Amino acid sequence: MRLFWRAAGGDRFILTRATYSDQIKYMCLGGIIVATGVMAGIAGGYAFYTIFEPRGSALEQQFQLSTSILSIIFGIIWGLMIFNIDRFIVTSTGKGDGTEAITWEEFKGAIPRIIMGAIIALTIAKPVEIRMFKTEIDAALHSAQLEKEQEYIAQIDSIFSDRISVINVEKDRLYKEIEVKESELSTATKEYLKELEGQGTGFGTDAEHKLQVKNEKKADRDTVVSRNMPIIAKLNSQLTNIGIEKDTARADSKKVAASLDGLLERIKLSHKIAGFWISLFITLLFMVIELTPIFFKLMLVKTPYDFMEENIKELIKADEGIYVQYNYYKDKEGIERDLVKNLNAEKEIYAQVDAREMERRLALYALERYEQVMKRKIDEDPEAFVNLQKEQKPPFNNGY
Repeated sequence: MRLFWRAAGGDRFILTRATYSDQIKYMCLGGIIVATGVMAGIAGGYAFYTIFEPRGSALEQQFQLSTSILSIIFGIIWGLMIFNIDRFIVTSTGKGDGTEAITWEEFKGAIPRIIMGAIIALTIAKPVEIRMFKTEIDAALHSAQLEKEQEYIAQIDSIFSDRISVINVEKDRLYKEIEVKESELSTATKEYLKELEGQGTGFGTDAEHKLQVKNEKKADRDTVVSRNMPIIAKLNSQLTNIGIEKDTARADSKKVAASLDGLLERIKLSHKIAGFWISLFITLLFMVIELTPIFFKLMLVKTPYDFMEENIKELIKADEGIYVQYNYYKDKEGIERDLVKNLNAEKEIYAQVDAREMERRLALYALERYEQVMKRKIDEDPEAFVNLQKEQKPPFNNGY
C-alpha cells in the first residue's frame, strides 16, 4: 500500500492519519500507475527484441540470448521511465474545484497531460497488439517474404539476362565471322579439288589460281580465328563470372526477404489483419488505462486528506515566514494575482539595512571626534602642522 501511495504522489504522513477511503483511493491510483509502468516495460522490451532479433523466415524464429538480455534491460529502463513520467503527470494534476464535475477550465488545463498520456498509451498498445496477433502476422509475413523473394529473383534474372544477352550477341557475331571464313575456305578447297580430279582443265593456270585462292582463304580464316577466339574465351570467362554473381545474388534473395521482418511491417500487418475497429479498440483500451488517473484526479472530491494537506502546507509557509495575500492585484490582462511576501527574507534585509545605517552613523561620529582631536593639536602647535603640510606628509603621522 505504501508503495502505491508513493507512486501516486501521496503523503504517507498524512495518509496514515487520514480516512480509510483516502488510503484506498491513493492505493488504487498508485496501482494503476505501477501497472502502466509494468506494461510499458513489457511492451518496450518486446518492441526492442522485435527490432534487433535475428532476421529470417517469419515461421522459423531464432532465439538469441544476447538480444534477449538487452531487451530485458531496455524493458526495465523503459518501464521505469514511463512510470516516472506517469507519476509526474498524475502528481502535477490538481484536484480542480474539488467536485466530481469536470469543468471546461479544468479540462483545458489538463490537455497537455492528456496528450502526453495518449502518446504513452500508443507506445504501449502497438507492441502488445502485434504480440496478440503474432500467429496471424507470422503467416502473412511469411507469405509476403516468399513474394518478396520471388520478386527479387525475377528482378535479378532480368538484370543478368540483359548482360548475358549482350555478351551472347557479341559471341554470335564473332562465331559468325569465323563461320563465314570457314565457308569461303571450304568453297575454295572444293573448287581446287575439282581441278585436281580432272573435272576442270587439269593442273594448270586455273589450278594454280584456285590453290592460291584457297591458301588466301585459309590465311584469312586463321587470322579471324586467332583474333576472335581469345575474345570469345574472354567473353566465356565473363559469362562464367556473371553466372557466379547471379547465383550469389539469388542466394541473397532469402536475406533480402528476411529484412521484411521489422517492427513497422508487423504493425502494418496487425492493422490489416485485425481491422480498423479492433485495432482502435485495443488502442482506446490502453488510453483509458493511461488516462484514468488524470481524470480520476480531476473528479476527486475534497476529503480530510486534502484539508490536512492544505493545513500542513500553510504551517510550513508560516514556519518559513511566507505570507500570501490571495487575489491582491490584477495584472495588465485583468487576471487576479497573489502577493507573496517572504517575511524571513524581508526581516534579514531590514536587519542588514539597519546595520549598514548604524555603521554609517558611527563612521560620521568617528570623523567628527577625529576632527576635534586634530583641532586641539593644531591649537597647541600650529607651526608643526604647517611644516608637515610643506613636506607633504599626512597630518596623522608622528602623532598627528
